[in-house]
Amino acid sequence: MIHAGLVGAIGYGGRELIRLLSMHPEAELVAAAELEGGKRLDEILPAFGKITDVVCETFDAKALAAKCDVVFLAVPGTQSMALGAALRAEGVRTLDMGADFRLKDTALFKQYYKADHVAPELLPEAVYGLVPFYRDQLRGAELVAVPGCYPASVIFPLKPLLDAPMADVPIVVDTISGLSGAGRALFEAFHFPEMNENVKAYKIGVHQHTPEIEQELEFRRKVQFTPHVGPYNRGILSTITVHLKEPFEVAPYYQRYADEPFVRVLGEGKLAELKYVRGSSFCDFGWVLDERTSNLVIVSAIDNLVGGTAGMAIQCMNIVFGLEETSGLRMAGMAP
Repeated sequence: MIHAGLVGAIGYGGRELIRLLSMHPEAELVAAAELEGGKRLDEILPAFGKITDVVCETFDAKALAAKCDVVFLAVPGTQSMALGAALRAEGVRTLDMGADFRLKDTALFKQYYKADHVAPELLPEAVYGLVPFYRDQLRGAELVAVPGCYPASVIFPLKPLLDAPMADVPIVVDTISGLSGAGRALFEAFHFPEMNENVKAYKIGVHQHTPEIEQELEFRRKVQFTPHVGPYNRGILSTITVHLKEPFEVAPYYQRYADEPFVRVLGEGKLAELKYVRGSSFCDFGWVLDERTSNLVIVSAIDNLVGGTAGMAIQCMNIVFGLEETSGLRMAGMAP
C-alpha cells in the first residue's frame, strides 16, 4: 500500500485528491498538512465523514517524510516551490499539483507569476506530468509537475499537430472554466451575485498558463490564449482555432492516442461537451475543418479538478510507483 500525504488539503484540488485516494485500491491518505493544523479532516470537510480520520497537521517536511511514500502539493502558485524543496531535501517523492515546477525557464516564471523561483536547482529533475508524452520519464520520478487544467485541454489536441501544415500565425484559444478553477479563496469577482448569469474573460495576453502551453508546443507556435469563467462548478471547454496553409487529413495525426486510456478522440464533426467528462479523468475532443476560412476548429472538454488536477496527479503517481496507470480512475463522466 502506498502511503500518501497531502499539503493543501482543504482547497478544491486537495479535496478532489482525497476523494480519489479514498477509492484507490493501492494507495491511502495517511497525512495532511496546512499552515495551521490540529483538526480532523472530516471536521473541516464533512463530506469525508466515515471516509478518513486523518488529522490535519502543521506542515513539517521531516514528519511527512517519515510517514509518506509520496506527498502531493495542492497549494496556490508560488507557494509550492519552497515546500517542494523542503520535501525533496528529506528525500520524499513529491507531486506538485500547482504551477511552480512546470516552467523550465525561470525568467518566464518571474514574468508570469511575478515572483522569483526559490528552487531553480530542482527544475531539471521535475517531470512534466502530461502522461502520453512523458510516460517513460515518469517511471520512478522523484519530482512531478502535474500539468495545469487549462493547458491540458489545449496541449492534448495541439501537440500531435506540430508537424501538420499550419499557417505561421498565432493559434487562437478561447476557453471557459467553471468557478472551481479559480480556487476557494474569496474574491468579490467570484461572489454569487457577480457570477450568476454571467460569463467573463480575464487576463487576456498575460495569463500564467500561456507559457506552459507554448513550452509544451516546443515554442514552435504562439498561442493567443483567452480564458473565461462561467457560472458552473467544474469543467473546462476549449475552442481552438488553427489557421492552415492547406487542408489535410486530421485523424491520422491523432493515432497516437488510440491506446491512451484517458484521451478520447471523437473525430470530425463530433464536438466535446462538459457533461460527458464531468467527474472523470477523460479529455474529449473533436474538430471541424472549415474550408471556407481554412481554419481547423477543435473543441475539447476536461474536468478541471479530475482530468486536469487530482486525477492527473493520481495517474502520475500510479506510473511513478509502477502500478496500473488507470488504478482508481476508471470512472465515466457524471451525465446528467
